[in-house]
Parts: sequence; structure tokens; C-alpha cells
Amino acid sequence: MNQTPSADTGFQIWWQLMRPHTLTAAFVPVFLGTALALEHTKLHVLLFLAMMIASLLIQAATNMFNEYFDYKRGLDTEESIGIGGAIVRNGVKPKTVLNMAFAFFGIALLLGLYICSITTWWIALIGLICMAVGYFYTGGPLPIAYTPFGELASGFFMGGIIIYISFYIQTGFVTNGAILFSIPVIILIGAIMLSNNIRDRVGDQEAGRKTIAILIGHDPAVTLLATMFIVSYLWVIILVLGVYGSLWLFLTYLSIPKAIQAVNGFKGKNNPLEMMPAMKSTAQTNTLYGFLLSIGLCLTYIF
Repeated sequence: MNQTPSADTGFQIWWQLMRPHTLTAAFVPVFLGTALALEHTKLHVLLFLAMMIASLLIQAATNMFNEYFDYKRGLDTEESIGIGGAIVRNGVKPKTVLNMAFAFFGIALLLGLYICSITTWWIALIGLICMAVGYFYTGGPLPIAYTPFGELASGFFMGGIIIYISFYIQTGFVTNGAILFSIPVIILIGAIMLSNNIRDRVGDQEAGRKTIAILIGHDPAVTLLATMFIVSYLWVIILVLGVYGSLWLFLTYLSIPKAIQAVNGFKGKNNPLEMMPAMKSTAQTNTLYGFLLSIGLCLTYIF
């Protein structure tokens, strides 16, 4: 394939390759899991920073694997929407992208060793499983992204598991409350993947993928996305009534306009470029929701 380098600088190329709008899927769970732990213990800053950086690196590496394997399968072109474009638009060698992804994994492993040395070595096993999911999301003979389980896998491993680990390394245990608080984050991270699959539905179908968006169609997939948002906001009521009883948690409702913007942005749209703002709004909803939920928790502890 003829690769014509763009005018992007080196930093811009690698920043775009990491797909920064998706990094919220790594930031929010660590932040929330740590905020939940503050009810039981004082903050261990170095553990928090190690966990945050490792999670961001794993998410960025997963995006690079996605870029590499989609290119190898002939799915990405210069006209592809929503990709980093390092290979097809910027002339970066595919092997370089792959090696960078493994380098990020390597740094994450080193940070994981530090975390395990202070907490428990069982974290290493869980971390390796999460990394394997990141690799096999688009790698291997049957990538997870090609099945209807992409949203579930990404939500559970990048949402739930990261929250539990972030909580555990601060406290040494996991509570039912942490599990309950993880549910809306699992849903919203899954929503990010669903929004991506709605946008890419036509191209993915031509490539032989069987995502939820492909199986049920555009309009039902948008309805499903709206339902995921609704459940996430209704879940706050469960948290208030059943866990903390704090009205501060309703701060999350300040993010509702962004969720509405995301759903409306997909309605009646067919062109992937037209749906990019809606996908961005979905990721922003996750960021705002998780951040506001964490702030609500902290205010609960104070007041």
C-alpha cells in the first residue's frame, strides 16, 4: 500500500495513535476505585500513580494493537474514520506500532511488579489476564472485537476489574459497595465500545465482524446505547438508597446533557464522519459521570 506521510509531527502521530478520547476508559475506573477506598484508608499516592499510569499504558497499547491488526487485515485505509492513522496516513512502519504497544505493556508490567511487591502477587495474574484481553481484543485468530462480546469484555475488564484492583491495592480487600459502584462504569465503558461499533457498523459488516451493532442494526443499537445511559443514571438511585445514602452522588446527573447529545448525534446518521461527535460525547459522558461520582463520594466523606 502506498503510504503518504502527513504533515503531523512525531508527537501528534503517537498521540493520535493512542486515541486519547478512549483513555477515559482507563482513567475513570482507577480514579473511582481509589475514591471508594478513601472511606477505609488514607491514600497511598505512589500506588495510585502506578495504577493510573499502568492502566493508561495498557489502554494505549490496546489501541495500538487495534491499529496494527486492523491494518494487517486490510480494514484501515487513508479514508478510515476514527483511527490513529499512523500506519496508513503517516507512513509509520506496522512493526514499529506493534513494538511500541509491547513496550507500553512492558512498562505496565514493571509498574505492576511494584504494585505487587507492596500488596499481593495475585494482582500479577489478574493484570496479565487484563493485558491478554487487550491484545486479543483485535489480535489472535478470533478477535473479541469481531464478536458480540466486545462491549462486555471491555466494560468488565477495563471497568470493573480496574476498579476492584484500584480499591484493593489501597485497602487490602474489596467490598460489596465497590462492586455496586462498578456497575455503571462497566456499562458506560461498554457504551464507548458500542458507540464505536455503531459508527463503524457498515465497514465492520463488510469485514465479517459480528458486533452487536451489526446484529441488531443502527436504530436498535442507538436505542440500546440510550438504554445503557438510562440504566447508569437510574443506578445512582440504587447507590443512594442502598449504599451511601448521600445526595452528593446525584452530581453525576450534571453529565446527562452530554449523554443526550451522544444519543441525538447518532440518530438519523449514516456517515461515519457525521457520527464522530456522538462517539466523542459518549466518551465524555463516561469521563464526566465517573469524575462527578468520585467527587460526590469525596464530598460524602467530608460532610
